[in-house]
Amino acid sequence: MNLAELTQRLHAIRDRNAWRPFHSPKNLAMAASVEMAELVEIFQWLSEDQSRQLPAEQLQHAGQEVGDIVLYLLLLCSELGIDMEQVVRAKLADNERRFAQ
Repeated sequence: MNLAELTQRLHAIRDRNAWRPFHSPKNLAMAASVEMAELVEIFQWLSEDQSRQLPAEQLQHAGQEVGDIVLYLLLLCSELGIDMEQVVRAKLADNERRFAQ
């Protein structure tokens, strides 16, 4: 996954639709949170087993929500000047150190 290319494509959509004024860090964080809530809603009231065996339609819906979340996070990182790849790698390395056996 080329995050720079994805971010560039997102910026093109944003700019074409004149959405930049609405893409403050606050708004993007809130939008990502709303999308996360929509993902959680798919699993609401399911058992652990059911949550691991979603029907195709629900699985597709979950994928769409995951995509929305990732795209909002890419825009948020762009607005804040955060290198998503770098922070994810750093966090993963931190977890590997903290949770090594």
